[in-house]
Amino acid sequence: MSKRRMFDIDFPSDPTPATPEAASPAPVDPHPGAPALETKSAFRSGEARRGPMATAISENAEALRTRAEVEQNIRAENDRLAHEFVRLKTLGLVVDRIPLDLISTSKLIRDRAVNRDPELEELKESIRDLGLSNPIRVEEDGEGYQLVQGFRRLSAYRALYEETGEEQFRLIPAGLVARGETLQGLYRRMVDENLVRRDISFAEMAQLALSYSQDPETDSDSVEDSVALLYASAGRQKRSYIRHFAELLELIGEELSYAEAIPRALGLDLKKHLLENPATLESLRQRLRERSFSSAEEELAVLRQALKAPASDVREASTSQRAGMAKTTLRCSVPAGTVRCLARDGRIEMAMERDFSAVDQRRLEAAITAFFDALDGDQT
Repeated sequence: MSKRRMFDIDFPSDPTPATPEAASPAPVDPHPGAPALETKSAFRSGEARRGPMATAISENAEALRTRAEVEQNIRAENDRLAHEFVRLKTLGLVVDRIPLDLISTSKLIRDRAVNRDPELEELKESIRDLGLSNPIRVEEDGEGYQLVQGFRRLSAYRALYEETGEEQFRLIPAGLVARGETLQGLYRRMVDENLVRRDISFAEMAQLALSYSQDPETDSDSVEDSVALLYASAGRQKRSYIRHFAELLELIGEELSYAEAIPRALGLDLKKHLLENPATLESLRQRLRERSFSSAEEELAVLRQALKAPASDVREASTSQRAGMAKTTLRCSVPAGTVRCLARDGRIEMAMERDFSAVDQRRLEAAITAFFDALDGDQT
């Protein structure tokens, strides 16, 4: 029986080799000069190796963080741009080109009739040559836009498009006003724009005050209140002249063709004379209704002549005559749109966005007959 030989082995206290070289002999490179693999280098350096799943999770988390930061920056920028857009829109500084047929002028009653605007042709020529330097202002109303400022500019564009059919006049530059502004605020905008016009007359300013007081959507019950509200920035004397002209237009305005041409002195004297002489008032109304004036001078000559007519007993108009100036204003909604109505002694007016001259005459006659049949039906 052979004896077993025992050997003492001295194991180091740290099983990890001190250096990679000590752990294992360097492998023989079969291809000297070729680049070493990174895995080998990493392994030799003792770095911890990450599995493919851990790497994917880490990269995905980093991508999500980057995406969240980008989205947050985009939302912040969108909020800033939205607030800036609202601010500019409120100021009427956001401008777009809007089709003419989407713009309505029914919300505000205007101060000037386009069919007797002597400067419309000049404005049209300017737009042809230079374009529109000052955009109109509109307010969105759900179905299109309501005009706030620029009635003459809009009228000029419509006339140019009707005359030429050119695409450049089908769309008009318009500043978008933020929705929600009060009717009083919209009227004030129109007034402020008109006050800077050099050619605006007292009759035109008075007509706007009258229109405001007659508009059932406003809270003004008298011309005096309307003048005080709309022309608050004007001087006291100017407001007084506007009130006098408003009274003159209440007396004979419906018979006038060139009210804007009446000078201040003539208008003030004529208003006083007509109130003191009811007979002259009725005579002048009749003459204005019967005459067709081809110019403002012809009409002014008739007004001046009325001042020279023999005065009846100087007195204030009677209660019955003043009652004849009383009026009723209202708005009615019909399938074709909104109708503004003004009723007074001996006269009723209806206005809406529609060309009634294109309606067949027999249909108009039938409609008028039906109107009065319905109006008088309860009285029979």
